[in-house]
Amino acid sequence: MALIVQKFGGSSVADVACMQRVACRIRDAKQAGNQLVVVVSAMGDTTDDLIALAKQINPRPADREMDMLMSTGEVISSSILTMALHALGEEAVSLTGPQAGIYTDEIHTKAKIRDIRPDLIRHHLDRGCVVIVAGFQGLTPAGEIATLGRGGSDTTAVALAAAIQADRCQIFTDVDGVYTTDPRMVKEARKLDVIAYDEMLELASLGAKVLQSRSVEFAKKYNVELEVLSSFTGNPGTVVTGEVKEMEDIFVRGVAADINQAKVTLQAVPDQPGIAARIFKQLAAEAINVDMIVQNVSEQGSTDLSFTVPEDDLVRVRGCVDKLCIDVGARGATYDDKIAKVSIVGVGMRSHSGIAFKMFDALAQNDINIEMISTSEIKISVVIERSRALDAVRILHESFELQGAPA
Repeated sequence: MALIVQKFGGSSVADVACMQRVACRIRDAKQAGNQLVVVVSAMGDTTDDLIALAKQINPRPADREMDMLMSTGEVISSSILTMALHALGEEAVSLTGPQAGIYTDEIHTKAKIRDIRPDLIRHHLDRGCVVIVAGFQGLTPAGEIATLGRGGSDTTAVALAAAIQADRCQIFTDVDGVYTTDPRMVKEARKLDVIAYDEMLELASLGAKVLQSRSVEFAKKYNVELEVLSSFTGNPGTVVTGEVKEMEDIFVRGVAADINQAKVTLQAVPDQPGIAARIFKQLAAEAINVDMIVQNVSEQGSTDLSFTVPEDDLVRVRGCVDKLCIDVGARGATYDDKIAKVSIVGVGMRSHSGIAFKMFDALAQNDINIEMISTSEIKISVVIERSRALDAVRILHESFELQGAPA
Protein backbone atom coordinates (compact mmCIF):
# COMPACT_ATOMS: atom_id res chain seq x y z
CA MET A 1 0.00 0.00 0.00
CA ALA A 2 1.36 3.44 -0.99
CA LEU A 3 0.57 6.73 0.71
CA ILE A 4 0.05 9.29 -2.05
CA VAL A 5 -0.69 13.01 -2.05
CA GLN A 6 -2.49 14.22 -5.17
CA LYS A 7 -3.15 17.84 -6.07
CA PHE A 8 -5.71 18.97 -8.64
CA GLY A 9 -5.58 22.51 -10.04
CA GLY A 10 -8.42 24.83 -10.89
CA SER A 11 -8.84 23.67 -14.48
CA SER A 12 -9.00 20.06 -13.26
CA VAL A 13 -11.99 20.81 -11.01
CA ALA A 14 -13.54 23.59 -13.08
CA ASP A 15 -17.09 22.20 -13.34
CA VAL A 16 -19.30 19.22 -12.50
CA ALA A 17 -17.95 17.04 -15.31
CA CYS A 18 -14.36 17.77 -14.24
CA MET A 19 -15.19 17.03 -10.60
CA GLN A 20 -16.69 13.70 -11.56
CA ARG A 21 -13.68 12.82 -13.73
CA VAL A 22 -11.31 13.62 -10.86
CA ALA A 23 -13.46 11.63 -8.42
CA CYS A 24 -13.25 8.58 -10.69
CA ARG A 25 -9.46 8.92 -10.90
CA ILE A 26 -9.23 9.14 -7.10
CA ARG A 27 -11.56 6.14 -6.69
CA ASP A 28 -9.42 4.05 -9.03
CA ALA A 29 -6.25 4.95 -7.11
CA LYS A 30 -7.97 4.13 -3.81
CA GLN A 31 -9.28 0.80 -5.05
CA ALA A 32 -5.76 -0.07 -6.21
CA GLY A 33 -4.88 -0.20 -2.52
CA ASN A 34 -3.47 3.29 -1.92
CA GLN A 35 -4.08 5.74 0.90
CA LEU A 36 -4.85 9.17 -0.54
CA VAL A 37 -4.64 12.76 0.59
CA VAL A 38 -5.99 15.06 -2.12
CA VAL A 39 -5.38 18.82 -2.25
CA VAL A 40 -7.62 20.97 -4.43
CA SER A 41 -7.53 24.48 -5.84
CA ALA A 42 -10.58 26.68 -6.36
CA MET A 43 -12.82 25.78 -9.29
CA GLY A 44 -11.81 27.34 -12.63
CA ASP A 45 -11.54 31.12 -12.41
CA THR A 46 -13.12 31.39 -8.97
CA THR A 47 -10.12 33.11 -7.34
CA ASP A 48 -9.90 35.72 -10.11
CA ASP A 49 -13.65 36.31 -9.89
CA LEU A 50 -13.45 36.81 -6.12
CA ILE A 51 -10.58 39.28 -6.48
CA ALA A 52 -12.51 41.23 -9.14
CA LEU A 53 -15.59 41.28 -6.90
CA ALA A 54 -13.60 42.61 -3.97
CA LYS A 55 -12.08 45.40 -6.05
CA GLN A 56 -15.49 46.50 -7.25
CA ILE A 57 -16.30 47.17 -3.61
CA ASN A 58 -12.93 48.58 -2.59
CA PRO A 59 -9.99 49.18 -4.99
CA ARG A 60 -7.54 48.49 -2.14
CA PRO A 61 -9.15 45.86 0.07
CA ALA A 62 -7.51 44.87 3.35
CA ASP A 63 -5.25 41.84 3.03
CA ARG A 64 -6.88 40.14 6.00
CA GLU A 65 -10.32 40.36 4.41
CA MET A 66 -8.95 39.21 1.05
CA ASP A 67 -7.66 36.06 2.73
CA MET A 68 -11.05 35.43 4.31
CA LEU A 69 -12.66 35.83 0.89
CA MET A 70 -10.19 33.93 -1.29
CA SER A 71 -9.89 30.93 1.02
CA THR A 72 -13.55 30.11 0.38
CA GLY A 73 -12.87 28.97 -3.20
CA GLU A 74 -10.77 26.00 -2.11
CA VAL A 75 -13.21 25.10 0.65
CA ILE A 76 -16.00 24.89 -1.93
CA SER A 77 -13.88 22.66 -4.17
CA SER A 78 -12.98 20.29 -1.34
CA SER A 79 -16.61 19.90 -0.27
CA ILE A 80 -17.92 19.34 -3.81
CA LEU A 81 -15.20 16.78 -4.63
CA THR A 82 -15.94 14.94 -1.38
CA MET A 83 -19.62 14.79 -2.35
CA ALA A 84 -18.62 13.42 -5.77
CA LEU A 85 -16.66 10.62 -4.07
CA HIS A 86 -19.61 9.87 -1.79
CA ALA A 87 -21.77 9.50 -4.92
CA LEU A 88 -19.30 6.83 -6.10
CA GLY A 89 -19.60 4.98 -2.81
CA GLU A 90 -16.19 6.02 -1.46
CA GLU A 91 -15.47 7.12 2.10
CA ALA A 92 -14.10 10.66 2.02
CA VAL A 93 -13.91 13.72 4.24
CA SER A 94 -13.08 17.35 3.46
CA LEU A 95 -10.83 19.53 5.63
CA THR A 96 -9.89 23.19 5.54
CA GLY A 97 -6.20 24.06 5.72
CA PRO A 98 -6.38 24.84 9.47
CA GLN A 99 -8.30 21.62 10.13
CA ALA A 100 -5.56 19.75 8.28
CA GLY A 101 -3.04 21.22 10.75
CA ILE A 102 -1.36 23.77 8.47
CA TYR A 103 0.12 26.71 10.37
CA THR A 104 1.61 29.77 8.69
CA ASP A 105 3.34 33.02 9.54
CA GLU A 106 1.31 36.21 9.89
CA ILE A 107 1.81 37.67 6.36
CA HIS A 108 -1.65 37.84 4.78
CA THR A 109 -2.00 36.95 1.05
CA LYS A 110 1.64 35.72 0.94
CA ALA A 111 1.91 33.52 4.02
CA LYS A 112 4.57 30.84 4.41
CA ILE A 113 3.98 27.49 6.06
CA ARG A 114 5.74 27.26 9.42
CA ASP A 115 4.43 23.95 10.76
CA ILE A 116 2.12 21.07 9.89
CA ARG A 117 0.43 18.90 12.52
CA PRO A 118 -1.38 16.25 10.48
CA ASP A 119 -3.04 14.38 13.38
CA LEU A 120 -6.56 14.74 11.98
CA ILE A 121 -5.40 13.67 8.52
CA ARG A 122 -3.83 10.53 9.96
CA HIS A 123 -6.98 9.82 11.95
CA HIS A 124 -9.15 9.86 8.83
CA LEU A 125 -6.60 7.85 6.80
CA ASP A 126 -6.65 5.18 9.52
CA ARG A 127 -10.44 5.06 9.15
CA GLY A 128 -10.02 4.26 5.45
CA CYS A 129 -11.11 7.69 4.21
CA VAL A 130 -9.81 9.70 1.29
CA VAL A 131 -8.87 13.06 2.85
CA ILE A 132 -9.66 16.10 0.68
CA VAL A 133 -7.80 19.22 1.82
CA ALA A 134 -8.56 22.79 0.74
CA GLY A 135 -5.26 24.09 -0.61
CA PHE A 136 -3.74 27.56 -0.51
CA GLN A 137 -4.50 28.29 3.16
CA GLY A 138 -3.47 27.90 6.77
CA LEU A 139 -3.78 29.43 10.23
CA THR A 140 -1.64 32.29 11.59
CA PRO A 141 -0.30 32.45 15.17
CA ALA A 142 -3.16 34.87 15.91
CA GLY A 143 -5.76 32.34 14.74
CA GLU A 144 -6.47 34.11 11.44
CA ILE A 145 -6.92 32.54 8.02
CA ALA A 146 -3.98 33.26 5.71
CA THR A 147 -3.43 32.30 2.08
CA LEU A 148 -0.15 31.19 0.51
CA GLY A 149 -0.08 33.30 -2.66
CA ARG A 150 -0.68 32.31 -6.28
CA GLY A 151 -0.16 28.60 -6.83
CA GLY A 152 -0.22 28.00 -3.09
CA SER A 153 -2.11 24.72 -3.43
CA ASP A 154 1.06 23.21 -4.93
CA THR A 155 2.91 24.18 -1.77
CA THR A 156 0.12 22.75 0.40
CA ALA A 157 0.39 19.42 -1.40
CA VAL A 158 4.18 19.08 -1.26
CA ALA A 159 4.35 20.27 2.36
CA LEU A 160 1.69 17.73 3.36
CA ALA A 161 3.55 15.00 1.48
CA ALA A 162 6.67 15.84 3.48
CA ALA A 163 4.78 16.02 6.78
CA ILE A 164 3.04 12.65 6.42
CA GLN A 165 6.05 11.05 4.70
CA ALA A 166 4.07 10.18 1.59
CA ASP A 167 5.58 7.81 -0.94
CA ARG A 168 5.05 10.37 -3.69
CA CYS A 169 3.27 13.60 -4.56
CA GLN A 170 1.43 13.97 -7.86
CA ILE A 171 0.53 17.41 -9.22
CA PHE A 172 -2.31 17.13 -11.74
CA THR A 173 -2.79 20.06 -14.10
CA ASP A 174 -4.04 20.87 -17.61
CA VAL A 175 -0.73 19.93 -19.28
CA ASP A 176 0.90 16.50 -19.19
CA GLY A 177 4.20 17.54 -17.65
CA VAL A 178 6.98 20.13 -17.67
CA TYR A 179 7.97 21.42 -21.12
CA THR A 180 11.07 23.09 -22.49
CA THR A 181 8.90 26.21 -22.58
CA ASP A 182 5.19 27.03 -22.46
CA PRO A 183 3.66 24.93 -25.28
CA ARG A 184 1.00 27.61 -25.71
CA MET A 185 3.77 30.01 -26.70
CA VAL A 186 5.93 27.64 -28.73
CA LYS A 187 4.19 24.71 -30.39
CA GLU A 188 7.53 22.90 -30.83
CA ALA A 189 8.06 22.74 -27.06
CA ARG A 190 8.91 19.25 -25.82
CA LYS A 191 7.86 17.51 -22.63
CA LEU A 192 10.70 16.54 -20.31
CA ASP A 193 10.61 13.07 -18.76
CA VAL A 194 12.75 14.23 -15.83
CA ILE A 195 14.02 17.54 -14.49
CA ALA A 196 16.27 18.43 -11.54
CA TYR A 197 14.89 20.19 -8.46
CA ASP A 198 17.20 23.15 -9.07
CA GLU A 199 16.16 23.49 -12.71
CA MET A 200 12.47 23.29 -11.81
CA LEU A 201 12.95 25.77 -8.99
CA GLU A 202 14.53 28.29 -11.33
CA LEU A 203 11.89 27.79 -14.03
CA ALA A 204 9.06 28.11 -11.49
CA SER A 205 10.48 31.30 -10.00
CA LEU A 206 11.14 32.75 -13.48
CA GLY A 207 7.60 32.53 -14.80
CA ALA A 208 6.89 28.89 -15.69
CA LYS A 209 3.36 28.32 -14.41
CA VAL A 210 3.48 24.55 -13.91
CA LEU A 211 4.57 24.61 -10.25
CA GLN A 212 4.83 27.26 -7.56
CA SER A 213 8.49 27.82 -6.66
CA ARG A 214 7.96 27.27 -2.93
CA SER A 215 6.49 23.85 -3.61
CA VAL A 216 9.71 22.87 -5.38
CA GLU A 217 11.75 24.22 -2.45
CA PHE A 218 9.79 21.92 -0.12
CA ALA A 219 10.25 18.97 -2.47
CA LYS A 220 14.02 19.50 -2.64
CA LYS A 221 14.45 20.13 1.09
CA TYR A 222 12.49 17.04 2.15
CA ASN A 223 13.34 14.86 -0.87
CA VAL A 224 9.70 14.47 -1.90
CA GLU A 225 9.22 12.40 -5.05
CA LEU A 226 7.28 14.81 -7.26
CA GLU A 227 5.47 14.12 -10.52
CA VAL A 228 3.66 16.60 -12.77
CA LEU A 229 0.99 15.10 -15.02
CA SER A 230 -2.33 15.80 -16.72
CA SER A 231 -5.68 15.21 -15.06
CA PHE A 232 -7.24 14.82 -18.52
CA THR A 233 -5.08 11.96 -19.87
CA GLY A 234 -3.37 8.84 -18.61
CA ASN A 235 -0.01 9.80 -20.13
CA PRO A 236 3.19 9.65 -18.03
CA GLY A 237 4.23 13.00 -16.61
CA THR A 238 7.51 14.66 -15.66
CA VAL A 239 9.41 13.52 -12.58
CA VAL A 240 11.12 16.26 -10.55
CA THR A 241 14.11 14.78 -8.78
CA GLY A 242 17.72 15.26 -7.69
CA GLU A 243 20.43 15.77 -10.29
CA VAL A 244 21.83 12.85 -12.24
CA LYS A 245 25.04 12.90 -14.28
CA GLU A 246 23.25 12.80 -17.65
CA MET A 247 21.61 16.18 -16.95
CA GLU A 248 24.96 17.95 -17.35
CA ASP A 249 25.11 16.88 -21.00
CA ILE A 250 22.22 19.24 -21.84
CA PHE A 251 23.32 22.76 -20.97
CA VAL A 252 19.94 24.48 -21.44
CA ARG A 253 16.81 22.61 -20.38
CA GLY A 254 14.15 25.28 -20.68
CA VAL A 255 13.13 28.86 -21.47
CA ALA A 256 10.76 30.82 -19.22
CA ALA A 257 9.08 34.20 -19.54
CA ASP A 258 7.49 36.30 -16.80
CA ILE A 259 5.41 39.21 -18.07
CA ASN A 260 4.11 40.07 -14.59
CA GLN A 261 7.11 42.29 -13.92
CA ALA A 262 7.75 45.99 -13.41
CA LYS A 263 11.00 47.95 -13.15
CA VAL A 264 11.58 50.65 -10.56
CA THR A 265 14.48 53.12 -10.80
CA LEU A 266 15.49 55.46 -7.99
CA GLN A 267 17.35 58.36 -9.61
CA ALA A 268 20.36 60.20 -8.20
CA VAL A 269 20.55 58.19 -5.00
CA PRO A 270 23.37 59.41 -2.70
CA ASP A 271 26.29 57.01 -3.15
CA GLN A 272 26.95 56.38 0.54
CA PRO A 273 27.38 53.25 2.67
CA GLY A 274 24.09 52.01 4.10
CA ILE A 275 21.73 53.71 1.62
CA ALA A 276 20.93 50.49 -0.26
CA ALA A 277 20.35 48.71 3.03
CA ARG A 278 17.85 51.38 4.11
CA ILE A 279 15.98 51.10 0.81
CA PHE A 280 15.68 47.33 0.75
CA LYS A 281 15.00 47.07 4.48
CA GLN A 282 11.89 49.20 3.98
CA LEU A 283 10.78 47.18 0.95
CA ALA A 284 11.21 43.97 2.97
CA ALA A 285 9.14 45.45 5.79
CA GLU A 286 6.33 45.94 3.27
CA ALA A 287 6.65 42.25 2.21
CA ILE A 288 7.63 43.33 -1.32
CA ASN A 289 9.65 40.73 -3.19
CA VAL A 290 12.52 42.31 -5.11
CA ASP A 291 14.16 40.32 -7.89
CA MET A 292 16.84 41.73 -10.20
CA ILE A 293 18.92 44.67 -8.89
CA VAL A 294 21.29 46.90 -10.88
CA GLN A 295 23.23 49.91 -9.58
CA ASN A 296 24.88 52.19 -12.10
CA VAL A 297 28.42 53.54 -11.82
CA SER A 298 28.55 56.46 -9.40
CA GLU A 299 28.83 59.94 -10.88
CA GLN A 300 29.36 63.08 -8.77
CA GLY A 301 28.43 61.29 -5.57
CA SER A 302 25.13 59.80 -6.73
CA THR A 303 23.92 56.75 -8.61
CA ASP A 304 20.77 55.27 -10.14
CA LEU A 305 19.41 52.10 -8.53
CA SER A 306 17.03 49.85 -10.49
CA PHE A 307 15.20 46.71 -9.43
CA THR A 308 12.28 44.58 -10.57
CA VAL A 309 9.15 43.62 -8.63
CA PRO A 310 5.96 41.72 -9.45
CA GLU A 311 3.65 44.04 -11.35
CA ASP A 312 0.83 43.17 -8.95
CA ASP A 313 2.84 44.89 -6.19
CA LEU A 314 3.44 48.09 -8.12
CA VAL A 315 0.78 50.18 -6.37
CA ARG A 316 2.26 49.34 -2.96
CA VAL A 317 5.78 49.81 -4.29
CA ARG A 318 5.00 53.31 -5.54
CA GLY A 319 3.81 54.43 -2.12
CA CYS A 320 6.87 52.96 -0.42
CA VAL A 321 9.45 54.19 -2.96
CA ASP A 322 8.07 57.72 -3.22
CA LYS A 323 8.54 58.05 0.54
CA LEU A 324 11.99 56.44 0.34
CA CYS A 325 13.13 59.01 -2.23
CA ILE A 326 12.44 61.75 0.30
CA ASP A 327 14.01 59.82 3.18
CA VAL A 328 17.31 59.02 1.41
CA GLY A 329 17.54 62.19 -0.66
CA ALA A 330 17.04 60.67 -4.12
CA ARG A 331 15.93 62.93 -6.98
CA GLY A 332 12.88 60.80 -7.74
CA ALA A 333 11.73 57.49 -9.16
CA THR A 334 10.48 56.10 -12.46
CA TYR A 335 8.23 53.08 -12.96
CA ASP A 336 8.05 50.86 -16.04
CA ASP A 337 5.26 48.28 -16.19
CA LYS A 338 5.93 47.32 -19.80
CA ILE A 339 8.81 44.90 -19.24
CA ALA A 340 9.23 41.14 -19.20
CA LYS A 341 11.86 38.80 -17.80
CA VAL A 342 13.05 36.04 -20.11
CA SER A 343 15.35 33.31 -18.82
CA ILE A 344 17.22 30.19 -19.86
CA VAL A 345 17.85 27.42 -17.30
CA GLY A 346 19.99 24.28 -17.14
CA VAL A 347 22.30 22.55 -14.67
CA GLY A 348 24.63 21.90 -17.61
CA MET A 349 25.56 25.60 -17.62
CA ARG A 350 27.95 24.86 -14.77
CA SER A 351 30.25 22.96 -17.09
CA HIS A 352 29.67 24.70 -20.45
CA SER A 353 31.05 28.08 -21.56
CA GLY A 354 29.69 30.50 -24.13
CA ILE A 355 26.04 30.22 -23.08
CA ALA A 356 25.67 33.92 -22.25
CA PHE A 357 27.22 34.98 -25.56
CA LYS A 358 24.91 32.68 -27.51
CA MET A 359 21.84 34.05 -25.69
CA PHE A 360 22.80 37.71 -26.07
CA ASP A 361 23.83 37.27 -29.69
CA ALA A 362 20.54 35.60 -30.61
CA LEU A 363 18.57 38.46 -29.08
CA ALA A 364 20.80 41.11 -30.68
CA GLN A 365 20.41 39.62 -34.15
CA ASN A 366 16.66 40.06 -33.74
CA ASP A 367 16.89 43.66 -32.46
CA ILE A 368 15.77 42.80 -28.93
CA ASN A 369 17.37 45.19 -26.46
CA ILE A 370 18.49 43.97 -23.03
CA GLU A 371 17.78 46.36 -20.14
CA MET A 372 18.99 44.27 -17.18
CA ILE A 373 20.90 41.01 -16.71
CA SER A 374 20.96 38.55 -13.83
CA THR A 375 22.81 35.23 -13.60
CA SER A 376 23.30 32.24 -11.36
CA GLU A 377 25.13 28.94 -11.79
CA ILE A 378 22.23 27.47 -13.75
CA LYS A 379 20.30 30.39 -15.24
CA ILE A 380 20.61 33.64 -17.16
CA SER A 381 17.76 36.17 -17.03
CA VAL A 382 17.29 39.36 -19.02
CA VAL A 383 14.78 42.17 -18.80
CA ILE A 384 13.40 43.24 -22.17
CA GLU A 385 10.46 45.15 -23.58
CA ARG A 386 7.29 43.20 -22.84
CA SER A 387 6.03 43.38 -26.42
CA ARG A 388 9.06 41.29 -27.52
CA ALA A 389 8.75 38.58 -24.85
CA LEU A 390 7.08 36.00 -27.08
CA ASP A 391 9.61 36.65 -29.86
CA ALA A 392 12.47 36.21 -27.38
CA VAL A 393 11.15 32.90 -26.07
CA ARG A 394 10.75 31.50 -29.58
CA ILE A 395 14.19 32.74 -30.66
CA LEU A 396 15.97 31.27 -27.63
CA HIS A 397 14.06 28.01 -27.81
CA GLU A 398 15.20 27.59 -31.40
CA SER A 399 18.75 28.88 -30.82
CA PHE A 400 19.40 26.30 -28.13
CA GLU A 401 17.70 23.57 -30.20
CA LEU A 402 15.31 22.63 -27.43
CA GLN A 403 12.70 21.29 -29.82
CA GLY A 404 15.15 18.56 -30.78
CA ALA A 405 16.73 17.96 -27.37
CA PRO A 406 16.38 14.64 -25.61
CA ALA A 407 13.49 14.61 -23.13
